[in-house]
Amino acid sequence: MTAPGARPIVVGRVRRPHGLKGEVTVFPLTDDPAAIFGPGRALWVVDLEGQVVGGPHEVERSRAYHREWLVKFRGMEGREPLEALRHGFLAVPEHELPALAADEVYVGDLAGFAVQDEAGQALGVVTDVFELPAGLVIEVQGPKREFLLPYVGEFVRDVAREARRLVVRVPDGLLD
Repeated sequence: MTAPGARPIVVGRVRRPHGLKGEVTVFPLTDDPAAIFGPGRALWVVDLEGQVVGGPHEVERSRAYHREWLVKFRGMEGREPLEALRHGFLAVPEHELPALAADEVYVGDLAGFAVQDEAGQALGVVTDVFELPAGLVIEVQGPKREFLLPYVGEFVRDVAREARRLVVRVPDGLLD
């Protein structure tokens, strides 16, 4: 990445080349794809392990296309150069993204967060995060067993990023 130790944050998944003019379809993994895939932005390619394997690729133009985005990288003409990007992930250095709000956290950072209930009782530690069709679910290792909890406002009541702690409301019967 651009700076030593810069952490890549994945912002999109490359699907496939689109058409004959050097565009590629990207499934956005960000809440502001217009800014992230805007002209002039440098994007890096990372693999499944989160290691940078290519780039930077400068965005020449982009546009929304159904639920995806069509992105044209400067200097990449035709379909052939884009085949190397297929099924990769696009990332930007963390310092280039807007600062997170106090109650926001990157999904990849949730592992290791302490989990407590609204009364302050320790329930365990987040050991994994699953992206299911219904949404995010966290796995919490408790003192006696593990449990799964949907990562939604109904159950996750507070996120303390600096303290690496989640305050949750546990559904009745989940810990019985």
